[in-house]
Amino acid sequence: MRVLITGGAGFIGSHLAERLVARGDEVTIVDDLSTGSIHNLKALKTFNNFEYFIDSVTNERLMAEVVDSADVIYHLAAAVGVKLIVESPTRTMKTNIRGTEIVLELAAKKKKRVLITSTSEVYGKQDTVPFQEGNDLVLGPPDKGRWSYACSKLIDEFLAIAYWKEKRVPTVVARMFNVVGPRQTGRYGMVVPSLIKQALLGNDLTVFGDGSQTRCFTHVTDATQALIGLAEHPEANGSVYNIGSTDEISVLELAQRVKRLVGSNSQIVFIPYSQAYEEGFEDMMRRVPDLSKINQLIGYAPSMALDEILADIIRHHRGELNVVRTNELGKFVRISA
Repeated sequence: MRVLITGGAGFIGSHLAERLVARGDEVTIVDDLSTGSIHNLKALKTFNNFEYFIDSVTNERLMAEVVDSADVIYHLAAAVGVKLIVESPTRTMKTNIRGTEIVLELAAKKKKRVLITSTSEVYGKQDTVPFQEGNDLVLGPPDKGRWSYACSKLIDEFLAIAYWKEKRVPTVVARMFNVVGPRQTGRYGMVVPSLIKQALLGNDLTVFGDGSQTRCFTHVTDATQALIGLAEHPEANGSVYNIGSTDEISVLELAQRVKRLVGSNSQIVFIPYSQAYEEGFEDMMRRVPDLSKINQLIGYAPSMALDEILADIIRHHRGELNVVRTNELGKFVRISA
């Protein structure tokens, strides 16, 4: 199979590419490296059935060529991370909406199959837990930059479903819930890699707000398996599916668990949202997916418990940071980056 992955140098995209290349698919990646990393493609470069372009999905000439040669398109390219979104709402809207428009317009010419990745952020202020795909969605006001990402991804969803209904382009939407794993960066506010790096280095563990907000974390191997299952299932056309875990934990409890698993003496400190992001920042206090729809379609269920997920990420970051524990001080010290 010939596969195109936009945003393929990112955290999820690179893991997805490795999985598809390993099974023998011909994989092409387009990524402008705005949030992805060329380092994520290191293992892929040795394969003959892999190629990549460092370019934007808004380059319509390039996109026309790579879409035309693909059997399946995984559209992952997007502005990601709460910190980036709050700081750059214009870039967020432009990247997410225009990029999706281009992919769908080009795919429509030859009815190429397209999977659009969306986000649990679209549930917004919804307080009916667990979140079901058919729930009403409640977003905050437009003067809160935090909601620009959710709004743009929701428009992506409407576009994908409209292309299926109007033009019979086989599309499917995957709403991702807090996917974590090796190679995810904490640079844009992702909580798990941020806490783990802080604990490994003996720094304070920063928790935003009072830490009572809850999340459900999914390992990237489970998430990519679900993406492939949805992309290749003909009955998924024109519909939305949650991908995630139902193992709910507060961010404060997460920080405490990271401390225990790392064996860290770090202190947990609380940072007001206004200091971390912007004045008047609004968070989603709970994110718990209902997974019955995707389970019924492809049999998806997460396979890794949270402690197993965290242990895997800790191993990865220990290797990346190359840290050692001193016997004298009992602290973790960075010896190389």
